[in-house]
Amino acid sequence: MKGVILAGGFGKRLKPITDNRPKPMIEILGKPIIEWQIKLLAKNNITEIIICVGYLKEQIINHIASGNKFKVKVAYVVEEEPLGTGGALKNTQALLKDEKNGFFMLNGDILTNIEFNELSGKNEYNSIAVVPLKSPFGIVDFNDQHFVTGFKEKPNITDKWINAGIYYFNQEIFEFLPDKGNIETTALPAMANEKKLKAKKFEKSFWKSIDSHKDIEESSKELSKLYSK
Repeated sequence: MKGVILAGGFGKRLKPITDNRPKPMIEILGKPIIEWQIKLLAKNNITEIIICVGYLKEQIINHIASGNKFKVKVAYVVEEEPLGTGGALKNTQALLKDEKNGFFMLNGDILTNIEFNELSGKNEYNSIAVVPLKSPFGIVDFNDQHFVTGFKEKPNITDKWINAGIYYFNQEIFEFLPDKGNIETTALPAMANEKKLKAKKFEKSFWKSIDSHKDIEESSKELSKLYSK
């Protein structure tokens, strides 16, 4: 089974860091995000990887190269102009046409330890990984008499779930993809309307989307704790 990494974005919210490097090349604990991702895929026995590149693509290609040093095989699909997540995935169709058991895809700004076989299940349904919405603020608990009973620092809101940017797809996905546009606003809603998309909850897994300078700092701390156990 193959994996696709969408690594062509600009990372505008992470300027000025991304003025001279693509977002997937931002280092967390001395290692680029995309390297963490490749090692995660390899750990999950996904050793054939397609990387969709665009902005400052040479940095990614030069660092990852053929993938041999990570014991994987890497192919590249180049976006000559921004196509969005949907258009970028559609560009990979020729390289995925023989994947009868489906394939995995992840956004190029995700750090996680999610088990991919839990997401694909028995390869029956297109699936999207979802994680609990995390409050950006600390929570104050109090009773009916308004006495404070406790504090929770940025808790998970477990009745609300967000898209983790990690997917299992079969060939059916290509029927829904736009030539240009984001998968989140085109293919995914269309598939959901036809009951062709399932959600898989990952409540206890480590997951972080690198969208801000604070995310870089927090993910470094969380990964340090995770790998020191």
